[in-house]
Amino acid sequence: MSSSIEVPDWSAIPAPEDDGGTRHLPGTKLPSLHLQSTDGGAIDLSALSGRSIVYAYPRTGRPGIENPPGWDMIPGTRGCTPQSCSFRDHFAEIAALGVAHLFGLSTQDTLYQREAAKRLHLPFPLLSDRSLALTLALRLPTFEAAGMTLLKRVTLVVDDGRITHVFYPVFPPDRSAAEVIAWLSLRAPP
Repeated sequence: MSSSIEVPDWSAIPAPEDDGGTRHLPGTKLPSLHLQSTDGGAIDLSALSGRSIVYAYPRTGRPGIENPPGWDMIPGTRGCTPQSCSFRDHFAEIAALGVAHLFGLSTQDTLYQREAAKRLHLPFPLLSDRSLALTLALRLPTFEAAGMTLLKRVTLVVDDGRITHVFYPVFPPDRSAAEVIAWLSLRAPP
């Protein structure tokens, strides 16, 4: 399924820089935590067998509702919908490369995420870390905007509950799935 979403002019938006916020993650075993999922269940990423891809994003907006003031000028914030649609559009290809599970992750609540998952026709669940339990346990990079603690954009490759590769910073976000595919194409799951 292809979408007709508006893709921003990435050259007009500040790109995020590598601040070292994920250097500690490769090799890290995920903690046993249950994250609410848009498919109605709870997922413990540490307990999943095989290869998983988890892309963390700041927040999805809603049509007709303005983003927080100055949102587009915060490096790395814009592009959550194009990123999710990119993973949606490449879902079958990613699965064919040995990925057993694909998830989006944000600090938004599950009800909010369900609207985006339905509107964007995502064939994979979004996970909520509203309590910041996973974010704090892994020391994922965050930022504050409009009173919200939000995740910086990062994509994790997880094999049998252990982080084996990290994409960070992720920019432009609509190319995130293609970068993951390129990496997966050169590496078989363990």
